[in-house]
Amino acid sequence: MSEPVPRPGGVGRVHLRPTLLSDLDFVLTVESDPHNLPFITPWERTQHEGAVRFPDFRHFIVEAGAGYAASGFVILQGCRNPHRSVELKRLVLQHHGQGQGRACVRLLKRMAFRDLHAHRFWLDVKVLNQRALALYASEGFVEEGRLRESVRLSGSLADGYDSLVVMSLLDREYLARQALGLELA
Repeated sequence: MSEPVPRPGGVGRVHLRPTLLSDLDFVLTVESDPHNLPFITPWERTQHEGAVRFPDFRHFIVEAGAGYAASGFVILQGCRNPHRSVELKRLVLQHHGQGQGRACVRLLKRMAFRDLHAHRFWLDVKVLNQRALALYASEGFVEEGRLRESVRLSGSLADGYDSLVVMSLLDREYLARQALGLELA
């Protein structure tokens, strides 16, 4: 069996395609997965519908693997921000530890800086999500600060609060990483 050729807009075996309204059942299923819930604040269907329709957002289905099956979704916000500050609002995958998150982050950085002409690409991540914090730091994101106990935890984690770490990557930092061969061309 031969390896599939990467699709345009993909990295290796990961591809992003615009989310359709017909994809939202899948999006809600991935978002409500018990393995993902501790790390995100789920949205209602109407919020996802708005992100699919509103031009300031980019909502994508992550397709991965040999057959490019749907494996998660991502949301960018601020795509028309006059300050050129684009937010990675959400990255949720079905399968973890397979390199799909890193591949998505690399695609999204390229999209933010090359296609959306961002000056600043930023995100926030729960302190609880140590795997994501390590990934973002290894991909050049710099911690800007913490929003202490700003999100409520519940469910299997028991009631309590977690802090958010705000991280960003600036266009000049991205270009420096590109010059060192650390980013996609």
